Amino acid sequence: MMLIPAHHFRDIERKPEYLQPEKCVPPPHPSPVGTMWFIRDGCGIACAVVTWFLVLYAEFVVLFVMLIPSRDYVYSIINGIMFNLLAFLALASHCRAMLTDPGAVPKGNATKEFIESLQLKPGQVVYKCPKCCSIKPDRAHHCSVCKRCIRKMDHHCPWVNNCVGENNQKYFVLFTMYIALISLHALIMVGFHFLHCFEEDWTKCSSFSPPTTVILLILLCFEGLLFLIFTSVMFGTQVHSICTDETGIERLKRKHQPRERTGSWKSVKETFGGDFSLNWFNPFSGLRHPKPLSDSDWVRQVASLSDTENTETTEEQSEQRKDEDSVEVTDE
Repeated sequence: MMLIPAHHFRDIERKPEYLQPEKCVPPPHPSPVGTMWFIRDGCGIACAVVTWFLVLYAEFVVLFVMLIPSRDYVYSIINGIMFNLLAFLALASHCRAMLTDPGAVPKGNATKEFIESLQLKPGQVVYKCPKCCSIKPDRAHHCSVCKRCIRKMDHHCPWVNNCVGENNQKYFVLFTMYIALISLHALIMVGFHFLHCFEEDWTKCSSFSPPTTVILLILLCFEGLLFLIFTSVMFGTQVHSICTDETGIERLKRKHQPRERTGSWKSVKETFGGDFSLNWFNPFSGLRHPKPLSDSDWVRQVASLSDTENTETTEEQSEQRKDEDSVEVTDE
């Protein structure tokens, strides 16, 4: 008798009755095209507001403390355009990451009719999420904040009040990149401004009083250093995940399950929407209407029929293991 890995015991069945489809309400009608995705989470909304506030604070200090009072107009214009462009792209990326469906699986589709419509063959199984009553495609995980299963879920990020998944990972990568760039740019300008003020009279290098100017610059320096480190680490982590075709949850759980990995370059192109171009850095481009899942996407293949016959465990055993894929990972 062949043995199979323990993770194959979790809510696996070829029979609709075992999944208790009678406890699942029919899936809701698909949302109209263009419907905005937004998670109503108090913590996430607060973090998103704080993110915007910090960017706007940096904008205020850069413009009204350093650039506008400067007598070097070329320096002010060049740095003003560069900083404002990066800030705009950062906030646009934040909005796209927050308001884009990350790849949510239809809720409540684990019904008897839907399972029977898949016409499972010997050696094929389906996974059910007991929390949102959905049939889970491969590499989907349940998020307890979004209350949905998300395809290729990397983690739930409160700073964008959304999961980072299959459809919005590009925008999250751009958000971390642009925030790191404006943080670095602000730190460089703060350094030059301090040198300028030490050489000149403090009353002439800012429209604010010297104590106020120093406090504003120190706060901006602290904010810039903190977010430069944080977003640089997140950017590097995301790029590594994309290149290795392994999400944060998969890396955390370390499943020893054979899986065909996409090549590094192919994975990068899938995430950013095609061959290399300037659109990779454009938060307004991307897959606005991702291709819906086909019937084969819901079904997984096991090694052999004898393996699947050994997966018919009792309901009590399933209850003990049903939370294995219900994982929430945050940036905190």
